[in-house]
Amino acid sequence: MSGLKYLKHRLKRYAILTAFGIASAIVVGCATVDTTTGGAVGVQRKQWMSNMVSSAEVNQAAGQQYTQIIGQARQQKKLDTQAAQTQRVQKIMQRLVQQVGVFRPDARDWPWEIHVIDDQQVNAWCMPNGKMAVYSGLIQKLQLNDDELAAVIGHEIAHALREHSREQLSQQVATQMGLSVLSAILGSPAVGDLGSMLSDVVINLPNSRTQEAEADRMGVELAARAGFDPRAAVSLWQKMAQQGGAGSPEFLSTHPSPTSRIAQLEQAAQQVMPLYEASSS
Repeated sequence: MSGLKYLKHRLKRYAILTAFGIASAIVVGCATVDTTTGGAVGVQRKQWMSNMVSSAEVNQAAGQQYTQIIGQARQQKKLDTQAAQTQRVQKIMQRLVQQVGVFRPDARDWPWEIHVIDDQQVNAWCMPNGKMAVYSGLIQKLQLNDDELAAVIGHEIAHALREHSREQLSQQVATQMGLSVLSAILGSPAVGDLGSMLSDVVINLPNSRTQEAEADRMGVELAARAGFDPRAAVSLWQKMAQQGGAGSPEFLSTHPSPTSRIAQLEQAAQQVMPLYEASSS
């Protein structure tokens, strides 16, 4: 190896080691936290959160992104086009939100809000600060009853309660901070902004199976406590599966559905049936 090639090789190696060192330092600046209590369904996993991605920053970015999305839907005359449908969704959400204190008391004071966007996507989502949207295609194509709609909304609320978006962002930031140093040294593009990353995490990118299992179990419990039949989560995912194939709904692509999911939901539903029976008596 010539002297010049050797020097380039050493510089590149140094850049990689520097990036790795900074990424390692970021990991040290992280902590494991309990975002929620376990509830009756027993969600006990500690979560890894970066100190560089605070709840306040994520909530601020979420509010800005939500305002932009809702504003665009309003401009396109796609926001809450059917009053009865919107009122139905809002009432279901309000009943579920009354139960969030079981998992985290501070969530009772979140600025909860939900809208229906007139779009044929079979999808729904909840921003980290409790701002939600349901697409009309989800309700109409699957012909959801109130219990099934509560299963969807409860599932998305659970993602927000567990701060799954912040958890994913923490992982992305730790990775990209190391890459940004390497990019600066090697002259590559830098990382993106928190707002665009948040939109991808909440709306476009899939959650991990662990996060999905947590949202499933917590959503079932929220529904049961609010007086919705928790067994509707099973029929919901059966309907989702029937929508598969070439026209697979967006909700499935962003919410991975392993073959064992329905069996796990059946088990969770049976576990919280006493809560449902108590709420209905």
